[in-house]
Amino acid sequence: MDFKQTAHLYKDELLNNILPFWLEKSQDKELGGYYTCLDREGNVYDTDKFIWLQGREVWMFSMLYNNFEKKQEWLDCAIQGAEFLKKYGHDGNYNWYFSLTREGKPIIQPYNIFSYTFAAMAFGQLGKATGNEEYAHIAKTTFDRILEKMDNPKGIWSKGYPGTRDLKGFALPMILCNLSLEIEHLLEKSLLDQTIDTCLNEVMNVFYREELGLVVENVTPDGKLSDSFEGRVLNPGHALESMWFLMDLGVKLDRKDIVEKAVRIALRTADYGWDKQYGGIFYFMDRKGYPPQQLEWDQKLWWVHIETLITMIKGYQLTGSKECLDWFEKIHDYTWEHFKDREHPEWFGYLNRRGEVLLDLKGGKWKGCFHIPRGLYQISKVLETL
Repeated sequence: MDFKQTAHLYKDELLNNILPFWLEKSQDKELGGYYTCLDREGNVYDTDKFIWLQGREVWMFSMLYNNFEKKQEWLDCAIQGAEFLKKYGHDGNYNWYFSLTREGKPIIQPYNIFSYTFAAMAFGQLGKATGNEEYAHIAKTTFDRILEKMDNPKGIWSKGYPGTRDLKGFALPMILCNLSLEIEHLLEKSLLDQTIDTCLNEVMNVFYREELGLVVENVTPDGKLSDSFEGRVLNPGHALESMWFLMDLGVKLDRKDIVEKAVRIALRTADYGWDKQYGGIFYFMDRKGYPPQQLEWDQKLWWVHIETLITMIKGYQLTGSKECLDWFEKIHDYTWEHFKDREHPEWFGYLNRRGEVLLDLKGGKWKGCFHIPRGLYQISKVLETL
């Protein structure tokens, strides 16, 4: 693989395809915030605004402004989204709703912790970009809310009956590994160290199961496996994404052992999750091989593949693992062949098992301005160092 040429490919795609699409098509210039429900050509097909995707887009343009290039249109885009979020996104006490109407009226209660995590990330990066103290305060207060909710993220909106089958999920400690580095500049060192320690332990020693060689999505509160739908489910994309978060932490802490373990887990997960028949990585799997309860289990999703690319190229960069490079090339070929739309801007998100386009939307309730641009940015940066 020609690293220089491939770096150019990723950077060019970011700057000349993906970012112009979101800048032009997603901003609600009239009422603020972003449309994320965009069809294949970028037309708006639904005007609801989902808080976690609003936060992700604010973060994306702030982060690129901070780390890539001081482009005023990027900063303006981030600020207008953040002002909409600040005004309408929470209940006044920084409990972040899940979704709003176009005008900003709440539709769904603040049951989803990821509304909080991406609000914290968004305001943390934007505070850095602008020097605005209020943005920094919102990020820090939201982070405190997240820590308060760690043990019961959904609070009163949890559907589970208490005490029968209590489980804790992998997604929160995983994202905190990334979030704590994102807003490191706002946290006291003791809180940062404690958060990183807790999350590293949860990911590496609780949700990663040595006996399986895999990361599970849910365990009992005391860290045991549960033989139930939720307890058996695996999400290979989640596990693979979290491994580059761990590599970043390993580099920050100067701990080779963390990086090497993350690479081992990533390689095992990619091999386990790869569809040997049609190619691509499965969305959900059952660790015992039983039928998964998620009917979309065999779909191939954009974010799973782009996050795996980040993990594999970082694994190669940090350890020189030839296996990581082989996986990067294999996933690169699959991703560019199947997800890139050759006729219209942005990429497809949802393929069926055979790799055919299942939904030709460019954005929706779950797909926004995040995984693809973040991935293109991260990968081009690593390839440039190689």
